[in-house]
Amino acid sequence: MKLVFSLVIALAVWLPTFAFAEGAGGTYRGIAQIYYTLIWVILCYGLYDVFGKKAMYVGAPILAIGIYLLLPPG
Repeated sequence: MKLVFSLVIALAVWLPTFAFAEGAGGTYRGIAQIYYTLIWVILCYGLYDVFGKKAMYVGAPILAIGIYLLLPPG
C-alpha cells in the first residue's frame, strides 16, 4: 500500500508538468507521454507484485528507457 501511495504522490507532482501546451500544430508526443507513463507505472507495479522489490529496481529503468524509445517523434 505504501508503494501505491508513493506512486500517487509522484503522479500528483509530475502530471502538472504535462499540461504545458505545445501550441497550434503540435504533435501527439505529449498525450503519448502521459499514456506511456501510466503504462510504465502499471508495469513497474506488476514487476514488484510478481517478482519483488529487487526485480523492480532492475526492471523499472529498463522499462523507462524502452518506453521512451517508443514515443513518437516530436
